[in-house]
Amino acid sequence: MKSGVPSTSPFRLPSWAIRLARRQPNQIVAASDRMRFVIQLALTNITAQTGGPFGAAVFESHTGRLIAVGINVVEPTNCSLAHAEVVALANAHRTLRQFDLGTPGLPKLELITSCEPCAMCYGAILWSGVRKVVCAARGSDATAIGFDEAPKPKNWVATLEDRGIAVTRDLCRDEAIAVFQRYQQAGGRIYNARKRLT
Repeated sequence: MKSGVPSTSPFRLPSWAIRLARRQPNQIVAASDRMRFVIQLALTNITAQTGGPFGAAVFESHTGRLIAVGINVVEPTNCSLAHAEVVALANAHRTLRQFDLGTPGLPKLELITSCEPCAMCYGAILWSGVRKVVCAARGSDATAIGFDEAPKPKNWVATLEDRGIAVTRDLCRDEAIAVFQRYQQAGGRIYNARKRLT
């Protein structure tokens, strides 16, 4: 089994995502190349009409080895938890057979995500054990097209860093925003629980 593609997954990935992960080199060294791979996941997710405009992946920080991928599969799974970050983290846990991705003996792992984490994904990151998070678009870019990111601490970056999780923001941000805009222009479904309250 190639890394990045568990034989079984808590969240079923479409076949194109499995093929795309398997086509990647064993190591993606440059941070920008890792991010562009994640943005490609998000873009293909919308062009294939298999979910929302979000992608994520877990990599070994030092080597760039792909451990697991995730895309937003909320609609096809009928599960509000199936955000790209949660899917990537769940697949990494399954691939490595560890509930703590920071357990001694494992290399340091990082989550690369096409958008800053929402409140739920922020919580998942805290518990996951990854040591670094790299984000493209900001939460405000997602809310600009109608997504509900829910409240998280205003100083969320400092909170993660206080727990030993490094954070990098805005890497390839414009490219990630372009995926959001394409999703919106294509009439992609915006699910926002708050809309039911108004």
